[in-house]
Amino acid sequence: MREYPEDKLIKARAALESLLHKCEKSLQKKTDGTSQYTLLVNRIEALQIVLYRISKEMKGKSTKKQSHK
Repeated sequence: MREYPEDKLIKARAALESLLHKCEKSLQKKTDGTSQYTLLVNRIEALQIVLYRISKEMKGKSTKKQSHK
């Protein structure tokens, strides 16, 4: 997997968190069982997974920095 600098991860996380918030807000206006609702649910789950992975990657980078001191 490709390595990204921490500043890029921070910017990506901020953009994805914003998108997640917008999707969650939009989901409240959709009717359960419709294709738009299902699409948003799947998109929200994917964004949550990516945000988790970014956070995990950032924690790994900060742990490596501290162990090199």
